Amino acid sequence: MTLQWQGKYLEVHKEGSWEYAARTGNIGAAVILAITEAREIILVEQYRVPHHARTIELPAGLIGDTDAGDTVAAAAARELAEETGFVAAAVEDLGVFATSAGMTSEVFNLVRATGLTRTGPGGGVGNEDITTHLVPLATLAAFLAGKRRDGCVIDCRLVIGLGLV
Repeated sequence: MTLQWQGKYLEVHKEGSWEYAARTGNIGAAVILAITEAREIILVEQYRVPHHARTIELPAGLIGDTDAGDTVAAAAARELAEETGFVAAAVEDLGVFATSAGMTSEVFNLVRATGLTRTGPGGGVGNEDITTHLVPLATLAAFLAGKRRDGCVIDCRLVIGLGLV
């Protein structure tokens, strides 16, 4: 394996004829499946530079990007509150999953957040411009179809939510 390029958060490696991206250091990611007592899935919408478009996603954030002692549960709770304004009574780690196995070595921990209470507006921190959507599970497919028609990119992890309908 040969390091081809390294930035602050990403690096590119070459192994034989295969090239792939990786997170630097021990940075991971937590993706949060949060469903309210009213059976609404909590989604976020934000502009993503790689797609030059707004995306619809599950709330998520990096683990260990600012604190080497960060945990999956702590990062998930922090990101859920920052992005959506919700606090969870419990966070359950559902396991590790690959994001795009052919292009990157990145994996993420999917967590389920339960016992949700809204304590703030969400929207992210700093220059993040995040819109929170509370979507009834029964209308999730229609919501996503409408957002796609509006030009949004839909994160493939939302297939999880479609299975809950």
